[in-house]
Amino acid sequence: MSQTTNPFVTDENLIVEELPWGPHHWLVRPDIVPAEMLQLVRVLMPPGKCHAFHRHPEMEEVIYVIRGKAEQWVDRQMQILRPGEVAHIPKNVVHGTYNVGEETLEFLAILSPAKIQGPALVDMSQEEPWRSLRPGG
Repeated sequence: MSQTTNPFVTDENLIVEELPWGPHHWLVRPDIVPAEMLQLVRVLMPPGKCHAFHRHPEMEEVIYVIRGKAEQWVDRQMQILRPGEVAHIPKNVVHGTYNVGEETLEFLAILSPAKIQGPALVDMSQEEPWRSLRPGG
């Protein structure tokens, strides 16, 4: 990753990653702007898709819904989130986001810190109790 000193992100320098649960538009991370403590990504999750149960061992996260309807899990608690609503996920807590609406779910995920030592994400969707907690996820 090359470090940049440009503090502005536009369509020309954002990074788009195609992931199984939808495109990720990276707006803030160390290879885009000189960030050390924050990452920001806009996710466009098609209907029926999900980012199944997982955890971030070294990062906490905030999910802010822009458009659509999310079934958001934080540990064993579930809440339907609509535009303008937020979920806070503490470091290393299992969580999952499921698009339960009929339109694309658009949300921002803010993660901190931006620089970590280990893996950014650990899939927990096939581990108990997560595997049995929610059908299909």
